[in-house]
Amino acid sequence: QVQLVESGGGLVQPGGSLRLSCAASGSIYSINVMGWYRQAPGKERELVASNTRGGNTNYADSVKGRFAFSRDNVKNTIDLQMNSLKAEDTAVYYCHAAGVYTSRWSMLSGVYWGQGTQVTVSS
Repeated sequence: QVQLVESGGGLVQPGGSLRLSCAASGSIYSINVMGWYRQAPGKERELVASNTRGGNTNYADSVKGRFAFSRDNVKNTIDLQMNSLKAEDTAVYYCHAAGVYTSRWSMLSGVYWGQGTQVTVSS
């Protein structure tokens, strides 16, 4: 139905930058909510940034001012520009989508996740 594929993770030194991308594919007319979550070892998955189509983007307090979310509603892609990275940003980052419409009137009930991409911040 819907596939989310992330790219752009890797190893970076503290203070460095990375850009994550996610592309949604499948039978998609539009997507209401797209965002990024992350999960560090031994911790719960947490919201990083989430955007409702046509609305504002919500950021976790820990990333405000350092991360920037962008979205292309035509291509069904999202990006996360991560600057001033810290060791505590190390985690697997997951792309998320919900409220996926396959036509103007038909919405899928599921919540979709990508496979995750590892971000490691270390010197």
